Amino acid sequence: MTTRHSQSWMWAQALQMLDEADQLQRRFFTEVGRRDRATPTWEPPVDVFTADDEVWLFFAVPGVAAEQVQVLVDPAGALVVQGERKLPVVARSGSIRRLEIPHGRFARRVPLPTGRYELFAQQFDHGFLVIGLRRIA
Repeated sequence: MTTRHSQSWMWAQALQMLDEADQLQRRFFTEVGRRDRATPTWEPPVDVFTADDEVWLFFAVPGVAAEQVQVLVDPAGALVVQGERKLPVVARSGSIRRLEIPHGRFARRVPLPTGRYELFAQQFDHGFLVIGLRRIA
């Protein structure tokens, strides 16, 4: 491979990575209108891992308190997480200079692998809502 060809390949890879990062940012910050709610919502990003009969989901929800989140294992084969990230108290009375982290209502529906699942773990860890599901059928 010539030096010129390798530089062009590296440039193409860098542009592809920037495009993927841009798409992820747009998804994270795009509000998703819901028909059953008057207020718009946003979708937190999620990582999903499987191991044997377990499914682990990591939702990025910085600044969200446990009591502000509802988790439901839908019989139709999905996990539904919804809640609200409130603005910090200081932001409510001051001027907002920059707002990059989404706030307000959020909802995310994640399809699960085939089977029935039970929720066996739910905790917050460094800004992530960590959900553990176990296959029961």
